[in-house]
Amino acid sequence: MRKTVSVLTAVVLTTGLVAGCSSGGGGGSTGSGTDTGSTGGSGDSKAGRTLTYWSPFSGDSQKWDQGRIEAFTKKTGIKVDVQFIAPDGGLSNGKLLAAISGGTVPDLVETSSPSRGYNFATEDSLMPWDPYLADIGFDSGSQALPGFKDLMKYDDKTYLLPQDSNVLLLYYNVDMFKEAGLDPDKPPKTIEELDQYAEKLTKVDNGKIERLGFVPWVDSGADPFTWLWMFGSKIYDPATKKLELTDDKSVNVFKWMNSYAQKYDPAKLKSFTSGFGGMFSPDHPFMTGKIAMTVTGNWFTNALKIYAPKVNYKVAKIPVPAGGREGGSPLYSNVFMIPKGAKNPDLAAEFVKFALTPEVNMDNFAQWRSIPITDDKFDEVTWTKEGDPIYKIEREEAKSENSGHPGLSPVSSELSDAITQLMDNVIYNNKDPKPLLQALQDKLQAEIDKG
Repeated sequence: MRKTVSVLTAVVLTTGLVAGCSSGGGGGSTGSGTDTGSTGGSGDSKAGRTLTYWSPFSGDSQKWDQGRIEAFTKKTGIKVDVQFIAPDGGLSNGKLLAAISGGTVPDLVETSSPSRGYNFATEDSLMPWDPYLADIGFDSGSQALPGFKDLMKYDDKTYLLPQDSNVLLLYYNVDMFKEAGLDPDKPPKTIEELDQYAEKLTKVDNGKIERLGFVPWVDSGADPFTWLWMFGSKIYDPATKKLELTDDKSVNVFKWMNSYAQKYDPAKLKSFTSGFGGMFSPDHPFMTGKIAMTVTGNWFTNALKIYAPKVNYKVAKIPVPAGGREGGSPLYSNVFMIPKGAKNPDLAAEFVKFALTPEVNMDNFAQWRSIPITDDKFDEVTWTKEGDPIYKIEREEAKSENSGHPGLSPVSSELSDAITQLMDNVIYNNKDPKPLLQALQDKLQAEIDKG
């Protein structure tokens, strides 16, 4: 859910941006063409050619992206044959891999799953962006914040180019804090405090759950890497090429989750949470008062504005245990990539060049509080200029040395799926996480060692 709805769910481009872009295209067709190694200036030499593009977006996000595509075509004269393949541009359902194997690859894919995209880079399934970075106006070596550099490069080549990113925050209900005797100006900073607050905020009447103070696996907590990252787990060490899933930091994540399950009864928790609505829905538990605190992305601020404007809430940085990544956050970026075998990578670069222009990206930031990947761009965002306190926290997290993209490895996709299954086993079947993590590490490390 968090990746699907995490970004670009605005429709502004369908009106304002499209109207605002001039038609700089025109000119004759140059045919289907192949890689020229240059994006050109306004795209005139490429006008009339067709870019094939796979987008990960659906719903309002799809409308926003459609508007961006129309604006791009109007500006450059380049046509776009787009497929919207939620939730991640065809990475998790095998469609992109099949296209690469079959030689029918799109020229450009955007994905909201950077770890899966990174996995494609390690498998030699992508083309590098490096020949186009200068024309795009992007220097991955010096401009990006530290948390993005590991994501973009593999084997010293740039394969993933972020459009924007998102951080996670602790959202908490101010009125419920006051009702429970908690100071809303002093949110929990540690896991121990989070647990104490959660207990005070929880309401159980005759064994029936009325309200939960917090559930670790709701919203972005359900992502397999969120809490591993915040507890300080390395997950994978690229220097040694070894998975690190069995240290105390990793094991304690799942023991902590299990403690909630055992405290409130996993069956009752499952029944209670099964009725929760989605992020962009008035039935979301934070909006209906069924949960007092939740960890999710910056996009939720806009969801609250739309679907629950009367909820009195604040945000804080994510609580961590001792040895955790204090002040940081997992980064959830939307990244562009060129599949290996693409026939028009120069058109892909032209589209990305357009997508990263201030007119396009600043609208995205203003609508959804997503963040740029360079610190200087924060100063140009409306929220920064207006002194918005939530965006200030987002910027602090983005700049933190404790922020980054978790789970990047040659087995990112399989690891993500396996940890999700392991989480369910620990929560609902009361399994000991240590042997499960050891077995998972042994299995996937063997795959990595094969090369």
